Amino acid sequence: MTDMPDNTEPAPYKGEAQVTIIEPQPPLPELTIESFSPALQDVIRKNGWSDLMLVQKKASPYLLNAMDIIVQSKTGSGKTGAFILPMLEVIEKSHMMPQLLIMTPTRELALQVYQEAVRFGEPLGIRAVAVYGGVAYQPQLDAFRNGVHIVVGTPGRLLDHILSGNLKLTSVRDLVLDEADELLSMGFYPDMKRIQQFIPKERCTYLFSATIPVNVKRLAQEFMRKPKFMSLCPTEVSVSSMEHVYYVVDPHDKDKALLQLIEFENPESAIIFCNTRRDTGYIYEYLKAKGLRVGQISGDVQQKDRQKVMKELKTGAIRFLVATDVAARGIDINGLTHVFMYDHPDDPEVYVHRAGRTARAGNSGLAISLVGLVEEMALKNTARQFSIPFVKKTLRSDKELEEVIQERTTVYLEQAYRNFKQFEKTGAKRMMPLIDSLIKSDDEKLVLGSILHQFYWKTFTGNEGVAPAAETPIEEETPETPAT
Repeated sequence: MTDMPDNTEPAPYKGEAQVTIIEPQPPLPELTIESFSPALQDVIRKNGWSDLMLVQKKASPYLLNAMDIIVQSKTGSGKTGAFILPMLEVIEKSHMMPQLLIMTPTRELALQVYQEAVRFGEPLGIRAVAVYGGVAYQPQLDAFRNGVHIVVGTPGRLLDHILSGNLKLTSVRDLVLDEADELLSMGFYPDMKRIQQFIPKERCTYLFSATIPVNVKRLAQEFMRKPKFMSLCPTEVSVSSMEHVYYVVDPHDKDKALLQLIEFENPESAIIFCNTRRDTGYIYEYLKAKGLRVGQISGDVQQKDRQKVMKELKTGAIRFLVATDVAARGIDINGLTHVFMYDHPDDPEVYVHRAGRTARAGNSGLAISLVGLVEEMALKNTARQFSIPFVKKTLRSDKELEEVIQERTTVYLEQAYRNFKQFEKTGAKRMMPLIDSLIKSDDEKLVLGSILHQFYWKTFTGNEGVAPAAETPIEEETPETPAT
């Protein structure tokens, strides 16, 4: 799947004034609670539901009709019910083997989805299990032995059980990739590809994602068969090609904010635009010092060196390109997922050229701007002049970033462990008494934490760079609002 299907068109949804819908044409009829079996209707109403949410009404019919579909809908819109409810209708209760596999990016989301599966499925005699790291294996093993219909989990722990022979997926008929954009940003792609080898090819796959960047489209191409496409998004956000967001930050904190966003977004590849050669050189050196694989293009860079840098970006030898507007035209890189505007351009038309470096060949992309209070006025002028639906967002808190880093580090550790030779795994047992001793002292915990952070950063950057020290916290801005 290189492009979204042509048989889609946007239409307003009267039931939700601020949502625009893109759906297959002709669309399947909307679902209601009365569309389900009497037993499931009873469970739904006992849980206090008087109506279905928009994504459940619109997307669930495609799951009931066994049609692969990509659903773009924001977090918290009711996506879990959109795939749990229809799947409860098709599961064969007498067959005590996993029939539905749901992959999620985090332990917290896996637990939430599992709880929904239990809440609606248990009264119907349908069993579920949550499979994720950081907890004991035994309850998960007991659930497999006793028989389950639904398995919800993070790819890393799922793969551990599969390779250990604990989990058989030969009866899986339906696969859900929940929050697919986050699955990829967490680094789960290698695990997901290995899991795919153990799932029957004759199955249905349903992909849910808050955004549809190019790497999510690639994932859909590799896991799905001619999927339909549905988007249920706020009207202020572009759903067909690009999203435009911005953060208001103190000019002195822009470099730290940029690094935080890079770490949180974890883009496959990106261009970072600066207005001046001086800033281009500074950001290049700043990111390089942090260990990121980065190149630069500006008026100070010779043509042959520019060509070398562009080749390295296309081949993946470098991941980030810092550039002045000399790179705003003529660059065509299909895999480019993000464009960062370290400075908002003086000419509004230049913004359009910069943002156009992503969303190539029908792909979607994300343009992220860092602006001061004065630049925000210029950005709003650009929004009016070119009808660009900018959305103002707030930088993540230190706690939010820590949670993402811890989850991602767990993924990296599990992947590294699976690649160890047997003698390396056996040798780990020698260190168990030492670990028990070290975790009793706060000072020694810092040693272990430093080693873990070095491992995480080296894996994240794909480089031998030194992990960055914790930056000074950046003051948070206002909640999300659209720029007008």
